Amino acid sequence: MTDRGTADEPGRPGSPSGRLDTVVLQGITAKGHHGVFAQERRDGQPFVVDLVLHLELQPAGTSDDLSRTAHYGELAQRVHDIIGGEPFELIEALAETIATDVLGGFPVESVDVTVHKPRAPIPVPFGDVAVTVRRSRP
Repeated sequence: MTDRGTADEPGRPGSPSGRLDTVVLQGITAKGHHGVFAQERRDGQPFVVDLVLHLELQPAGTSDDLSRTAHYGELAQRVHDIIGGEPFELIEALAETIATDVLGGFPVESVDVTVHKPRAPIPVPFGDVAVTVRRSRP
C-alpha cells in the first residue's frame, strides 16, 4: 500500500499544500487480555495506543465544523473499547484491527497505529515493546 500524505510525500491533488495534515492522539490506555501466554489472557495487562491520522484539515479549519474532521473523543473511545475487547495473541493483530476501524469510521486517508505493551513477559529489563503499522485507503 502506498501512503498519500506523510510529511515528506505528496497528498491528494485537491489539498492546498499538496500534503495531508495530521492529528496525533497519544497514550490511549486500557486493560486488555492480549498475548500468547495463558496468564496474559487470564490476568490482562495495560496496553497503550498512539495514533497519527493523516487527513486534510483545511475544510474543518475554515468551517469550524467538527463533522469535517476526526472527532478525537469518539476515536479514543473506540480504540479503548477495542483494546479491552476481543483478545488477540499478537499486538500486531490488535494494531491491524484498530487501523481497520479508524479507516472505516473516520475521514482519514491513512493512519499510523502504535501499540505498546509495557508489561510484556520479557525475562530481561526493558523499557517498552511496541509495534507500529501504517495503513491507507486503497
